[in-house]
Order: sequence, then structure tokens, then C-alpha cells
Amino acid sequence: MELTERFSRLAGGPVTDVVRIGEQHGWRHYRARLGGGQDIFVKHSERIPTGLMRAEAHGLRWLAEAGSVSVPELLGWDESTLILAWVPAGQADRAAAERFGRELAGLHAAGAATLGAPWPGFIASLPLSNEPTEPAGPDGRDNWPGWYAAHRLAPYLRWAADAGTLDRGCARLVEAVMSRIDDLAGPGEPPSRIHGDCWAGNVLWSGGRGWLVDPAAHGGHRETDLAMLALFGAPQLERILAAYCEAAPLGDGWRARVPLHQLHPLLVHACLFGAGYAGSVQDAARSALAI
Repeated sequence: MELTERFSRLAGGPVTDVVRIGEQHGWRHYRARLGGGQDIFVKHSERIPTGLMRAEAHGLRWLAEAGSVSVPELLGWDESTLILAWVPAGQADRAAAERFGRELAGLHAAGAATLGAPWPGFIASLPLSNEPTEPAGPDGRDNWPGWYAAHRLAPYLRWAADAGTLDRGCARLVEAVMSRIDDLAGPGEPPSRIHGDCWAGNVLWSGGRGWLVDPAAHGGHRETDLAMLALFGAPQLERILAAYCEAAPLGDGWRARVPLHQLHPLLVHACLFGAGYAGSVQDAARSALAI
């Protein structure tokens, strides 16, 4: 009854038919129903880091404000609970994939004032540095490469190495990527409004479109979202990419830079799940250095 009362308070109306449907990263997932018959999705845990639900709520709102991509309606949240409108399961057919590619291009084009975001971030259950950083220095030099190395690679390399997940040889490869980051990063671009954790599991297919959930949203590089879609095999990936590139062509050499952008999420996975990801980190670092 305590959970039902909490969910009702946050949703602004009576919640019934609460059913647990899963668990991930220490929080539990529920399906429930509002008094008017609307199905809802609830994420809840009493033991998650402070600020995690706040970061997700801010990220969902920020993505929705772009007016391009589909994001579930945020119905309520507090430090231990997040409530969204339910998104019924659908299929990633050709038309849905192409629409998603165009909408993702629109999201990125909405842009961001700075790299990072005005709220502390999380990716899965790990802190994600979102310290706002100007996109260019006084000399006009693109700040993204150094920002990516300092805020997306270095912290997770340190945590994984300290835990013994990565051996010294693997760590040296990642350090070599960071030392050459200005040469590897490709053409400079203004910050894009990105999802930040856009792997296939965070795109729900419903109603002929892709819906973005579980963001680690921030101002970053648009190639990051596309590399994340490729990391674990998004359905209809080539359709998504073709529609994206038709709407917003990518810089020369973007395919060669995919491993560079995948290096961050692979380091995150090494921190979360252990040495089983060490080989993938090593392969991505070697591929990035071969650009």
C-alpha cells in the first residue's frame, strides 16, 4: 500500500493495478494504471544515488523541449521514483526507422548552449560529469575533444583500472587515445542536444516511431548517439543512418570515428559489469588510434 500511495501522490491521482515487471541497475520497474484508465510505467528504488531520478527527469524534459523526438510524458518524480506514460510495444519497420533517423537529426539540430548540462548527470547508476563547458575557447578552438577525454573517458578509465577490470596494457591504449584526441576527433561542430546513452535498449518502438527513454542527456557530439545505436545493434540501423544523413549530413570520416565514440560506453560497461568488457575496450581504442 505504501508504494501505491507514493505513486498516486506523484502522479496526481489514484494509481491501481501495480505490477512489478522487471529490475535494472538496482531499481525496480512497475506497470500500473491511473484512475482514468491510462497505463503508466514506474521506476522506483530506495537505494539509488541521490540525484539520479532528478537527472533523468531533467533529461527527458530537455529532449522533449526540442520538439523533434518522441519522449514519454513525464507524469511525476521524486528522488526515488519516476513515473512516465506507458509506451505500448511496436515494431521497428522501415518507415519507423526512417522517421526516427530524421527526428534524431532534428533533436541534435536543436543544439545546446554548452557542452555538458546544468544538472549533475548519471549514466546507468554511475555519475556522469556534466560540468557546463564553453564549446570553444577564446582562440576559437573546438573544446569537445578535450572535454570528451576529461569528462567521458578519464573518469571511467580510472575507476575500471582501480577495480582491476582493465590491465595496464589496455589502460595505456585508452591513454594514447586521450593524448591524441585533438587529431582523432574530426571536424569541429557546435554542441548537439544528445540523448547520451542511445543504445538500442533505450529506443522503444511504438506507433510507427522510436521513443527515447533513460537519457544521459547533455550537450555533446551528435556522432556519439549514432555510435551508441551501432554498439549493440539497433534494428534497422542502416535505415536510421540513411534517413539521418539525408536530413543532416555527417562530417567526412564519421564511420571511422565510431569506435572513438563507443569507447566511453564500453568503459562504462567495464565499470558496471567487469573484465568481460576489457577486450571490447581494447579493440575500440585500437580502432580509434587507427583513424
